Amino acid sequence: MTLDVHLFPCLSDNYGLLVRDRTAGAVATIDTPDADRILEELSTLGWGPLGQVLNTHWHPDHTGGNAALKAATGCTIHGPAEVRRAAPLDHEIRDGDTVQVGDTRLDVIAAPGHTLGHVVFHDPEGRTAFVGDVLFTLGCGRLFEGTPEQMWDSLATLMAWPDETEIWCAHEYTAANARFALSVDDRPELRTHVEALRVRIDAGQPTVPTTLGEERRFNPFLTAGDAGTFARRRAAKDEFRG
Repeated sequence: MTLDVHLFPCLSDNYGLLVRDRTAGAVATIDTPDADRILEELSTLGWGPLGQVLNTHWHPDHTGGNAALKAATGCTIHGPAEVRRAAPLDHEIRDGDTVQVGDTRLDVIAAPGHTLGHVVFHDPEGRTAFVGDVLFTLGCGRLFEGTPEQMWDSLATLMAWPDETEIWCAHEYTAANARFALSVDDRPELRTHVEALRVRIDAGQPTVPTTLGEERRFNPFLTAGDAGTFARRRAAKDEFRG
């Protein structure tokens, strides 16, 4: 992998994600849930100045630190046009664009469903992806703006990547996601997988990153198989209280 990735908790259930290109030393943050925490982590890491913000979508728990980080560091902010609904944006990005973090190329891929303008950042060489609120460990994002068909198409785009692709998502929702997964899938191997995840959760350890292979095998939204089944499972998860 060409990037170092530093994950840390912030807000109530968000993750902050700082990345550094190993060759050039360039530093970026994936989304800005909490500017103070991001600056604190940067100081502790000693990685050097923050050069870029890469926003996945407009929601305030992903863009709330844009203005403060811009003021503190002079960083440039890249994101889809919808970010302007909530925060400053310097460079608008869209499907098919690329963003350079030092020598690392991140492909910008449209992934609507959670919001209409959501994008993910994919490092195909390093087999790493930063997916915001599209895909979670054993889950996927709520459909606040898009349709089930749009989200299914977005997930299908991700599923085309190699199984070993590391998936870095933005929230720790795995405990609730696991309960729902077990309600629709009674395979023994899923139960074994959930038990291993619960050991990590009980120890206060993150369940991020996951791998695309694990999600393709166990995530109830990726095993749905078609948009109709996905839509029914997504609606059921919205009402699930287990």
